[in-house]
Amino acid sequence: MTTRYVLVLAGILTLIGLAAFIYKWQVLGLPLDASQETPTWTVETTIRFDSGPGSINVNLQIPTLTPGFVTLDEFSVSRNYAFGLNYVGADREAQWTVRRADGPQTLYYRIIVYEDPDSDQSDLTPQLPIPPVIDEPFRTAVEMVVADVREHSADEASFTSVLIRLFNSPSPNPNIQLLLAETQTRADFVRMLTTVLASERIPARVIRGIPLQDQQRQAEAVPWLEIHDGDRWRYFDPSTGDEGLPDRFLVWWRGSEPLYRVEGGSNVEVRFAVQRNYIDALAIAEHRAELRQSRLFDFSLFALPIETQSVYSVLLMIPIGALVMVFMRNVVGIDAFGTFMPVLIALAFRETQLVWGVILFSVLVALGLSIRFLLERLRLLLVPRLSAVLIVVVLLMLIISVVAHQLGMETGLSVALFPMVIIAMTIERMSVVWEERGAGDAMRAGAGSMIVATIAYLVMGMPWLEHLIITFPELLLIVLAVVLMLGRYTGYRLSELTRFKAIVSK
Repeated sequence: MTTRYVLVLAGILTLIGLAAFIYKWQVLGLPLDASQETPTWTVETTIRFDSGPGSINVNLQIPTLTPGFVTLDEFSVSRNYAFGLNYVGADREAQWTVRRADGPQTLYYRIIVYEDPDSDQSDLTPQLPIPPVIDEPFRTAVEMVVADVREHSADEASFTSVLIRLFNSPSPNPNIQLLLAETQTRADFVRMLTTVLASERIPARVIRGIPLQDQQRQAEAVPWLEIHDGDRWRYFDPSTGDEGLPDRFLVWWRGSEPLYRVEGGSNVEVRFAVQRNYIDALAIAEHRAELRQSRLFDFSLFALPIETQSVYSVLLMIPIGALVMVFMRNVVGIDAFGTFMPVLIALAFRETQLVWGVILFSVLVALGLSIRFLLERLRLLLVPRLSAVLIVVVLLMLIISVVAHQLGMETGLSVALFPMVIIAMTIERMSVVWEERGAGDAMRAGAGSMIVATIAYLVMGMPWLEHLIITFPELLLIVLAVVLMLGRYTGYRLSELTRFKAIVSK
């Protein structure tokens, strides 16, 4: 019955730990690698113009809804201009104003975005458009084109795709040729498509976007077609009729409004530039958590002060060392002093590194054990004896540090960071075992403690594991589940297989 309860409890702990881990990894985007970085794109809009003496009012269309991307930051660089962000219907505008300016002027607007495939942003469902008023002979041409496309389509999406392909046909019919004669640019072409779609009562609009690449000194806003099928907005390539947006296509603005309006200026020039940078993936995950209004970051290690984080970065690795201790004790069968003493010794090795730690610890224990046997003749009580050993350990540590400094061995100075009480208890425990069970058992337990401490130090010192535990502390629930399972293990230990090999072979 108890075994079943342990299995159920271990299963519940594992599920909780895995669920929290997967959510923070897949949904919030917390990195599995400490060095992982997320690419971000900085898009800069430069507005240059000449101004005569007088007031200046500049309006620039800027991104509002950016499917596939999330805005990390946006700001303006301008001198003496007041800057503000305004909503005009469903769109946004950046506005610069100044009471008096003279000569060449330059304004900058920058936006920093990162990719997020789950960011499927869309505005409200539009009303059905009113059929546009078109003069002859264009009205008849539109009606003929609509009738032709309607026969070869089944819904709004297929109607749009067939329409685009007809307009891009190498040999278009006379009706389409008449309509194409009114288009001079790609934007005019897309606007003509929206007019034909409006005649069929299909909501459609022109969108402009910036294809994001690694480095672009002069990027261009590319017109694209967007329609509403009654459920959602859908995107179509006006050149081919294929549905979807290009890779890394940042939607800049929608509708027929011009990109900019400059009052009080002339010779206006607007340019786009794109640059890719990299930022810590953890910062992106924190920003994503804020957008999703997730409170996990508020109750995570990263919400604590930096000094406290440094402390817990060490404490959170202790359960890993405890798991190593349980495995080496219950499965391998290595004898050691105490339960957590090897783990604490492993933590001490973090200050001195492994080789020096083993040497210094062995020297301290050997010298302290010698002093302990000398104190045994005085027949002191337990507490005074432990206090005496502790004082001797402190003096020995001081002597080793001074001698190491004189010899130019600066590593020896870090011995002062060793847990003095643990060393004193180790010396006391080893001497008791020596007296009760002999020198062999004492030396074997001491060697076992050193082996377990070494393995625990190597495991606890893995950078990737330390990052995982600090970033996803819920994984310690899985460690707890494993420890509970090992607590019910009653099989042979690996050391016993060698110990009883002669009996098994008979």
